[in-house]
Amino acid sequence: MGNPGAFKRSLLFSALSYLGFETYQVISQAAVVHAAAKVFRIEEILEQADYLYESGETEKLYQLLSQYKESEDAELLWRLARASRDIAQLSGTSAEEKKLLVYEALEYAKRALEKNESSFAAHKWYAICISDVGDYEGIKAKIANSYIIKEHFEKAIELNPKDATSVHLMGIWCYTFAEMPWYQRRIAKMLFAAPPSSTYEEALGYFHRAEQVDPNFYSKNLLLLGKTYLKLRNKKLAAFWLTKAKDYPAHTEEDKQVQTEAAQLLTGFSDKN
Repeated sequence: MGNPGAFKRSLLFSALSYLGFETYQVISQAAVVHAAAKVFRIEEILEQADYLYESGETEKLYQLLSQYKESEDAELLWRLARASRDIAQLSGTSAEEKKLLVYEALEYAKRALEKNESSFAAHKWYAICISDVGDYEGIKAKIANSYIIKEHFEKAIELNPKDATSVHLMGIWCYTFAEMPWYQRRIAKMLFAAPPSSTYEEALGYFHRAEQVDPNFYSKNLLLLGKTYLKLRNKKLAAFWLTKAKDYPAHTEEDKQVQTEAAQLLTGFSDKN
């Protein structure tokens, strides 16, 4: 046998190596199981969140997602940004609380984008939240942010051309700058060498494109089609889209506001004719 001591040490080393390998396998398997459970848990939370969002349960949704505000999951974070913004928009939210929520929403959207730059929804909600923050930071910041907003809406559309909301929001961006008052244009020219600009024709193209992607998906898209045709002095098509907006089933407070505005614009037609 040669050296019995060496043989025993060799056996001991082999046994320890085997035990080490077994331990490694157990730990590795446990890590895989833990990761799978974590993914399943996030999917379960997202499913609950989407159900609450579709049900209009704004406060319950915010309470659910706020528990996971330290999450590193982009899908969860952009939903939390949206929920924070929705709470900020509620009529019962104080001005001070609204401001805090608007900035909070931007932070969540920014983190979502950092975690996954390929998420169209993260780009979309980051752009929306930057726009909201602009209301608190003055006209110079608002105009400067408009370039960033446009860039992220365009990226959202590139990543998911079938998302009608992103296309609609790009239409609103164009409509806003087409409608910009002369004094704001003058300020913009003083502040920036090439201030943002657009036309009603460009806005119209996006609103129609959104409608083609998902017909009748949003009452405000119908309203803005009507308003844009009014700006372009096409009363016949303006009346067509405003009537559709007025007759759109009101599921939300915004739908009711759209119905009212569309009806008022249509009444204005009748009075002039």
